[in-house]
Amino acid sequence: MQTKAIIQNDAIKIPFLPLRVINQKFESEFEKGFDDFLNSGWYILGEQLKKFENEFANYCGTKHCLGVANGLDALIIIIEAYKELGIFKAGDEILVPSNTYIASVLAISKAGLIPNLVEPNLEDYLIDVTKIEAKISAKTVAILPVHLYGQVCNMAQINVLAKKYQLKVIEDSAQSHGAIFQGKKCGNLGDASGFSFYPGKNLGALGDGGAITTNDDALADVIMAYRNYGSHIKYENKYLGLNSRLDELQAHFLSVKLKSLDQDNESRRQVADYYLKNIQNEAIILPNYPNGTEHVWHLFVIRCSKRDELKKYLLDNGIETLIHYPIPPHLQKAYSFLNYNKSNYPIAENIADTCLSLPLWPGVGKNEQKHIVSSLNNFILNN
Repeated sequence: MQTKAIIQNDAIKIPFLPLRVINQKFESEFEKGFDDFLNSGWYILGEQLKKFENEFANYCGTKHCLGVANGLDALIIIIEAYKELGIFKAGDEILVPSNTYIASVLAISKAGLIPNLVEPNLEDYLIDVTKIEAKISAKTVAILPVHLYGQVCNMAQINVLAKKYQLKVIEDSAQSHGAIFQGKKCGNLGDASGFSFYPGKNLGALGDGGAITTNDDALADVIMAYRNYGSHIKYENKYLGLNSRLDELQAHFLSVKLKSLDQDNESRRQVADYYLKNIQNEAIILPNYPNGTEHVWHLFVIRCSKRDELKKYLLDNGIETLIHYPIPPHLQKAYSFLNYNKSNYPIAENIADTCLSLPLWPGVGKNEQKHIVSSLNNFILNN
């Protein structure tokens, strides 16, 4: 379904992400599901959640999917579960990219481990696999690659390093629902994976939501209890767990939207392909990605040395953009206690200072695409 640009005062207004438009095609199924949900009288850990967990596990190709409250909790619970299994302990280190949303790093800290930041590369903005090995120490227990913007990290090389040093691999798949690397979907490329279903994601709920996928039976068993107060049996608590459960209604919404996820991702690829082929301005650096991966374009991120000028120029031309992310984790006040050496992360800072995300969603209209491209091509540095 294509959308029409919004006309106000003779100017084209293109929103960054019109969630109302995106969810409109699912409305009748959502409403029917709500009626079923309401009449069931069972609102948490019921049949709708089991249904979605089975569907999403099958979609990712994993044995297990466990719904949780959000993407941050998904990562925290994975790490806590490994602690319960005696594989991790407080004070251990996990390698994580320096260019990511803070949740990837925050999960490690909240679980009592230490995030050890690895710089990205400027080719794809993902963790630089050539820099991982130098960061591995006796305290390192895992690598947490982030499939940022909808693009899968080089999991072949990451898994080779993990096997060599006996490390766990925890995928952060919050932005990469349906992305594929060498024939396998993300969520099935490591030991466990955390997903977010925040409304703006490629597979987004109508509220917060998350899930964990894994093929590890022992890990799944711990997670099953940990998300529910540490309890397999009501009032019997084996672990110091959390209340972190994907509710029945959001599970239904996600089941409805999962059916068209691949189609919606293909629509995103078509828009991204149009941008890549038609944006021709030396002031703008376009994203690129290697062969062997299927990008799902959660975000289309360009870079420009005069990013703030470009952002204002696009807004003046009726185009809303966002910055993902203006402050890298090592510069956040929350992480001042770790005393990160700021000079060690120039690439993450470069990306943060120059990146800009363009409007991209399934069904964005051709006229909107043309206006975005034309505006970018007409931008003059220092204009």
